[in-house]
Amino acid sequence: MHCDSKMLLIRSFNIFAHITDDEYEELGLEHNFIEAKKGDYIYFQSDYHNKLYFTKEGFIKIGYIDDGGNEVIKEIIQKGEVFGQITLEKNNLNGEFAKAYKGNVSLCAFTIEDFIKLLHQKPTMAIAFSMQVGNKLRKVENRLINLLNKDVKTRLINLMLQLAENNGTVIYNTASVARFLTHDDIARLIGSSRQTVTTFLNQFESMQLLKITKQKFFIPDVKKLLKTSPVS
Repeated sequence: MHCDSKMLLIRSFNIFAHITDDEYEELGLEHNFIEAKKGDYIYFQSDYHNKLYFTKEGFIKIGYIDDGGNEVIKEIIQKGEVFGQITLEKNNLNGEFAKAYKGNVSLCAFTIEDFIKLLHQKPTMAIAFSMQVGNKLRKVENRLINLLNKDVKTRLINLMLQLAENNGTVIYNTASVARFLTHDDIARLIGSSRQTVTTFLNQFESMQLLKITKQKFFIPDVKKLLKTSPVS
């Protein structure tokens, strides 16, 4: 990747948006870029891992392998999100893996030590990073509450709306979600089965609460769809 392209890439992240050319050179950020092909592991159940990653392009599947050898999906990372050692602690991923999903990905990676030095040099960046991590932790908390307290139908609706909000595709009372997840992936994310997910999606479509194309799910009336969920 050309140096100018790398500089544009790093500045696309909010916390790096105000880096000057001189600071870019001084901090040596051109050495922090990673590109991975679809299916490649960024890391896999590493016993020693001390990096965090910012996602420029593509999707990253975060998960682990359970005792039965099954893949469990924890979350799907999208453009602009951070993953890895976001608490800036070493070796706390507990068997987690990160894998390029659906296509090639572009990342900016830092060791914990280098990133902490960077935050010391740029206090405004530290504030922006803490806000980004706080937002991520709130989403994790909301997803956990969703899994523990909501029925499957509500979990499915909430996931679709969260994905739409993450991509800025909620407009007034409508929402759209790109179809980058399979029914099986959706089922794993909401703690259900592929068959149940398919049944509910077909039900929503038959009730004209959802329009399904090869490219996306479109929700023409968000409030009406939400009213189909039991009050919990």
